[in-house]
Amino acid sequence: MLRPVSVIARNYREAFSGLPRSVWLLATASLVNRSGTMVLPFLALFLTEKRGFTTTEAGQVLACYGLGGAAGTYLGGWLSDRFDARRVMVASLILTGAGFLILGRLEARWAIFVTIFFLSLVGEAFRPANSSAIAAASPPAVRTKAFALYRLAINLGMSLGPALGGFLAEINYSWLFWVDGATCILAAGFLWTFFRPDVPMVSREEALAAAAAERSPWRDGPFMALAFLMFVLAVVTFQIASTFPLTLRDFHHFSKGEIGLVLGVNTLVIVLFEMVLVHRLSGRDPLKVVAAGSFLFCFGMALLPFGSGFAYVAFTVFVWTIGEMLTFPVLAGAVANRAGEANRGRYMGIFTLSFEGAFVISPLAGTWIYQHFGPRTLWSGCGAVGFVLLAGYWLLSGVFTSPSRAEPAPPSGD
Repeated sequence: MLRPVSVIARNYREAFSGLPRSVWLLATASLVNRSGTMVLPFLALFLTEKRGFTTTEAGQVLACYGLGGAAGTYLGGWLSDRFDARRVMVASLILTGAGFLILGRLEARWAIFVTIFFLSLVGEAFRPANSSAIAAASPPAVRTKAFALYRLAINLGMSLGPALGGFLAEINYSWLFWVDGATCILAAGFLWTFFRPDVPMVSREEALAAAAAERSPWRDGPFMALAFLMFVLAVVTFQIASTFPLTLRDFHHFSKGEIGLVLGVNTLVIVLFEMVLVHRLSGRDPLKVVAAGSFLFCFGMALLPFGSGFAYVAFTVFVWTIGEMLTFPVLAGAVANRAGEANRGRYMGIFTLSFEGAFVISPLAGTWIYQHFGPRTLWSGCGAVGFVLLAGYWLLSGVFTSPSRAEPAPPSGD
C-alpha cells in the first residue's frame, strides 16, 4: 500500500517543482481574487429575479460584458507590451472592485448596461497582463506548468467563491457584489506589495522598438487559426455563465445552493488533478491533446439534459472538466511559447480576446436557443461543435509547432 502512495506523492511533488517565485506570487494573487468570484456565476439569476429582466435580456447584458471584455483584453495586452504589467494588473483590479460595488446598487437598465461594459473593459484587461507576466517569469520548459498553476489558483478560489455565493444569494444578492469587489481590491494590494518581476524592466522607447521588430500576431496564420478555434470553443464554454445555471434551475430544479455546489465539482477536480495531468502530458503534441480535450469538453456539456439528479449532473461536470484540463492550460502554454519576447502581450491579448469575444455571441445565441428550442437542442448543439474542434485542432497541430519568432519577421504596423 505504501508504494502506490509514494508514487502518487512523487507525481504531485514533481508536478509542482521548478516554478519561479514570481509565478507563485501571481498565482497567489489570483487565488485571493477568485475566492470572491460570485457575481458572474449568478448574474443571470440576479437580473431575472431582482431586476425584472427576461432570459433574453439577461443574455444581452452578458453579451455587453463580453463586448467590453473583448476590448479590454486587447487593451490589456497592448499596455503590457509597453508598460509594467504589474501596474496594468493593479489598476485593473482596483477599478474592477469599485465597479462591482457600484453595479450591485444600480436599478436602471441603461445604467446596468453601461456599468457592465466598463466593468468588463477594465476587468478583462487583467488577464493578458497576468498571462504576459507569467510567461515572462517562467522558462519555456515549464511555461505550460506555470499556466496550469495559475488555473489551479483560479479554480481553488472558485471552489470557494461560487459555492459560498450560492448560499449568500439565498440571503441577499448584495453580499455577492460586496465580497467580489473587496477581494479584487485585496488582490491588488497583494500584487503591489509583494510582486516584483524577475526580468529587468526596459524603457518605454526600448519596448516600442522591440515590439516593432517582432512579427505581428495578426500576420501569424497558424496562430490566428488557433484563435478562431478558441473562439468557437469559448462559445460553448460561456454557456456555463448563462444557460448552464438556467438549465439547472428550470430543467433539473436545483436550488441556488445546489447550483453553487455543482459548480464546485468543476473546480475541485481541477484543484486535485490538473497539475499532475499537465505534468504527465508534457511530452505530447500540445494541439493533439487540445483536440481530444475540446471534444471531451463539448461531449460532457451535451450530456446535461439526458439524465436527472445531483449525482448525474455532477458526473457530466466531471466529464467536461477533464476536457477543460486537457485544453486551456495547454493552449495558453503553446501560445506563450510561440510569441516573441517583445510582442507576448499582444499574443496573449489576442488569445484572450478570442475567448472573451465569444462572450458577446455566446449568451445571446445560447439564451435564444434555450428560450425558443429548449435545453436539449442547445446542449446537443454543443456536442456537435466538439467534432468540429476535434478535427480543427488535430489538423492545426502539424503547422503550429515552430515558434513564429524563429521565422523571418517583417516589420509590424500595429
